[in-house]
Amino acid sequence: MTTPDRVVAARLARAVGERLADDRIQRDAAGLAPMRPDDERHFARRLVAAELDRLATDRLAGGLEPLVPADEQVLHDAIFALVMGLGRIQPYLDDPDVSDIHIRGCDSVWLKLHDGSRRPSPAVADTDDELIELIRLAAARMGRAERRFDAANPELNVQLPDGSRLFATMAVSSRPSVVIRKHRFELSSLRQLQDRGMFGPAMASFLAAAVRARRNLIVAGGTGSGKTTLLRALLNEVPREERRITIEDAYELGIDRFADLHPDHDMLQARPPNIEGRGEVTMLDLTRMALRMDPDRVVVGEVRGGEAFSLLMAMSQGNNGSMCTMHADATRTVFPKLAAYVAMADTHLPVDTVNLLVATAVHFVVYIEQVGGVRRVASVREVVDADGARIVSNEVFRPGLDGAVPGAPLRDATMALLEQHGLDAASLQPAGWWAA
Repeated sequence: MTTPDRVVAARLARAVGERLADDRIQRDAAGLAPMRPDDERHFARRLVAAELDRLATDRLAGGLEPLVPADEQVLHDAIFALVMGLGRIQPYLDDPDVSDIHIRGCDSVWLKLHDGSRRPSPAVADTDDELIELIRLAAARMGRAERRFDAANPELNVQLPDGSRLFATMAVSSRPSVVIRKHRFELSSLRQLQDRGMFGPAMASFLAAAVRARRNLIVAGGTGSGKTTLLRALLNEVPREERRITIEDAYELGIDRFADLHPDHDMLQARPPNIEGRGEVTMLDLTRMALRMDPDRVVVGEVRGGEAFSLLMAMSQGNNGSMCTMHADATRTVFPKLAAYVAMADTHLPVDTVNLLVATAVHFVVYIEQVGGVRRVASVREVVDADGARIVSNEVFRPGLDGAVPGAPLRDATMALLEQHGLDAASLQPAGWWAA
């Protein structure tokens, strides 16, 4: 669109936004429930169409030709994106080939594609202030709860309606920065991830059996390696009759999108303090809450602080089958990080005691990595015991040329338990590992 068209789009978007706000106020005053998202989007499109009709009338009254249908459609899409989407960022959100969007200031935009490649893209706003305002409005309009974004609250972490996670900073960065990670909810089962090459059929069978056997799992890996995607697929293997509680900094697992698989669930999300510095709810707070909500399994989207202690206590006190993700560069480095996170809870426990807790609580650590745009499970470590300052573990699946391959044998008791829950032991032998 040309600059004058963007000016017109912004003006009409403000008019539509005001009418939407008035409708929300009227519905609230009348005691009516808010419109469902789909209904509000349909209502917004009607309002946009009405504004375009008014624009056409004004142009004719001023002696100008009305817009041709193609230009009117472009203007319609731009207005709707400003009102219900993210303006000029919205086309990248709608692009199925884009996995991540990196924005530094209004005019430095990079797209990361699912094949691992990156490409620069045009500016998404005319000024940095315009970008800040766009993100501020999105936080107020799109999140499940309003999040402030200003000099006093320079960090924003919010889930967009399509499930994508938006993280933004201002004031503390040289220019306003926005990172959007798109989540592919269509990849929601172990079979789908197997078809994508994340692992072979034997590993899929092993992971499914581990979930059904109620083993406590930690999914570890680097940024963008696919931890959340794998955790979501593992969570979808949990039997329907079990009650599960998810704990997240920002909703990403999206188990409410799979209501048929999770009929009995609750989703908890951390909350920053308000402008008076009150009302903060931390991940540690949520973990403690979850244990009072009668869960069969507790699932933490990402452990990175004192909540590790409460989660380990839950895992070791009857909530077997619980899961979480962690940032780590190998299965082995998960253990010292867990000890550091437990220390953040001010437990004052000695390392020996923490390691004993870890050995009691954690059964498997699954490590996933991304190489050349391909995400693969590279290693699985079974926790065996604790020996003072050291966790004793076996790498039961080790890195191979095309992903993990069988390593140290599973303990007899573990093998027997997993076989009871559907694992074919023969598939873990070298002769059967690559069988389809």
